[in-house]
Amino acid sequence: MKFWLNHHHKAAFEHARLLTAHFSKSFYISARMLPRETRWATYAVYGFCRYADNLIDNPRHRSRQELLEEAEFLMKELQIAYRTGESEHPIVNPFIIVARKYNIPIEYPMDLLRGVQMDLQNTRYQSFEDLYLFCYRVAGVVGLMMTHVLGYKDPAAFKYAENLGIAMQLTNILRDIQEDKRMGRIYLPLEELQQFGVSEHDIINEHMSENLRQLMKFQVRRAHQYYESSAKGVAMLHRKSQFAIYAASKIYRGILYKIEARHYNPFLGRVFVPQVKKVGILLQEIFRTRVIALPERV
Repeated sequence: MKFWLNHHHKAAFEHARLLTAHFSKSFYISARMLPRETRWATYAVYGFCRYADNLIDNPRHRSRQELLEEAEFLMKELQIAYRTGESEHPIVNPFIIVARKYNIPIEYPMDLLRGVQMDLQNTRYQSFEDLYLFCYRVAGVVGLMMTHVLGYKDPAAFKYAENLGIAMQLTNILRDIQEDKRMGRIYLPLEELQQFGVSEHDIINEHMSENLRQLMKFQVRRAHQYYESSAKGVAMLHRKSQFAIYAASKIYRGILYKIEARHYNPFLGRVFVPQVKKVGILLQEIFRTRVIALPERV
């Protein structure tokens, strides 16, 4: 019997599907175009990642220590689930089935939860090396897990997947500077703020200066470089899955272009790619990779 139809796990997989549909409509549309088994495995991985993210994004009325303990509990549950192959936790249940089926190493979901803990404990990052570790944990490992699920023809695909995860998290950071500072967080490395003559108070007080513009330009260029360094890896995935990653990369990179169009000012409200544009990109990539199989133009 197909793993998502097993009566012991069917409700948990359906829960993961609903989480995907609720929290990421664009990703859900993309996932529905994948082969059926890959689709349900994707829901399980996304559901776990979303659940972990929501410990911070939807923290309820819990103290930081209580949230840290919640993440710690989930780490312990994962360790037991990897050992036994089962869990009654509603989101670990489908994830562990998929993780064991697709040989997802336990280090990946554990690193994701360590990233959640970092975000609870840190409101500043001194260097880009410090920020990179955070980006790897909350986004790079998601790319690595998805590479196992989507299927790959060359193990070199994993490094490219990590790069894409870094690119997308850097994009999130640049998009959310205004929102994050309102919550007391500044993700841009402090060393680089100092290098460009920008103070924390400039960001907190939304003081848009030429120095900040140049800093933003530098950060956007770095994110573009990670997108470019990830591009070769998509062709290493199984053909029927390639469209999803090409589309995700183009959609997220579109956020950088929107930031550029605003002359790098992060205080004009959140930028986004319209839903109709996202669907257009997705359909274009499905046609290009699965119908006529044209090579990607970088």
